[in-house]
Amino acid sequence: MADNRIVVYKGPGEVAVENTEYPKLEVPQEVASAMGMSQAAPHAVVLKIVSTNICGSDQHMVRGRTTAPVGQTLGHEITGEIVEKGDDVQFLDVGDICSVPFNIACGRCRNCKERKTGVCLNVNPARAGSAYGYVDMGGWEGGQAEYVLIPFADFNLLKFPDRDQALEKILDLTMLSDIFPTGYHGAYTAQVTTGSTVYVAGAGPVGLAAAHSAQLLGAAVVIVGDLNDDRLAQARSFGCETINVGEGTPIEEQIASIVGEPEVDCAVDAVGFEASARAGEEAPAVVLNQVQTITRAGGSLGIPGLYVTGDPGAADPEAQEGTLKIRFGLGWAKSHAFFTGQCPVMKYNRGLMMSILHDKAQIAKAVNATVISLDEAPQGYKDFDKGAAKKYVLNPHGMIPA
Repeated sequence: MADNRIVVYKGPGEVAVENTEYPKLEVPQEVASAMGMSQAAPHAVVLKIVSTNICGSDQHMVRGRTTAPVGQTLGHEITGEIVEKGDDVQFLDVGDICSVPFNIACGRCRNCKERKTGVCLNVNPARAGSAYGYVDMGGWEGGQAEYVLIPFADFNLLKFPDRDQALEKILDLTMLSDIFPTGYHGAYTAQVTTGSTVYVAGAGPVGLAAAHSAQLLGAAVVIVGDLNDDRLAQARSFGCETINVGEGTPIEEQIASIVGEPEVDCAVDAVGFEASARAGEEAPAVVLNQVQTITRAGGSLGIPGLYVTGDPGAADPEAQEGTLKIRFGLGWAKSHAFFTGQCPVMKYNRGLMMSILHDKAQIAKAVNATVISLDEAPQGYKDFDKGAAKKYVLNPHGMIPA
């Protein structure tokens, strides 16, 4: 009898919930052998999943737009209760409820010591940086499951200070594993500050998180652009201005109608490589070029949207290798600063946790957090792919309060 259940990629457009083994306190063999570490992981814990979310990055794999193999386990947005810990876990206890940064980090390498935990050097033989349940990220099991292994637990886990408070606010706290820090990272690196005018490309969960983060950072106006009217309505629900970028009116004119000029101080690309110029017409560089066009000279661009080195579904052979035609000369001429890459979640998650616990941030409301069961994950993926204006939160053990 299986002791765990987990969401698995079965091919383009298909996922399933399958039986699997209960996690062992071991790192993946490919990581251990390639990185020269022991497979035994006394530094690890096993979490009973309290909540785990469906992410747009997962959706890229499920659409068949990465090199993910059939059988790839899914899920990197994890919140859980410690049910087992290794002998070398010193500062956490069974029963603690913790947020898990999606970045897997050793805490020992140069990058980790410099707080660049998104590009840890010791947890993925293929490249710097790793994540749970993701293609080319080291073979770590995903967290859309009942139980999951978390390595280097003392370093990685963010313990919530009060169990009852954590469960009461779990729909907000579950966003700390990825999208809230990622959206905040986009806004922060775009240098949003008091009085800024901000454009956020994309009204999916990360874009909405970036918009809410820009408000927390003091922006005067936050404009969200998308093709999906339901998602734009969700952005308006918490005070954002919105523009439909597919309606035909140039984006500069729509921005000017809001802020009085055709430019903003800073911009966030929360779309990534599956961008479209209009419904049904993919143009992977369109957002990168738009945000350069509408950001003032001397402004900054935060780019948390995912760009990949391998996209077998792209129509353009160059885009299949992650080579895009962006107007870099325009960015250079306007002295733009570009900030890209995985969010180093640990840089932000504690501060954002405190904002949630003290009612300064309402991220669950901003992204329309919607609870479903683990068995409903396949339908959740289908609905999310159709553009549902929701952030799906899986509830494997029924621990999320009604």
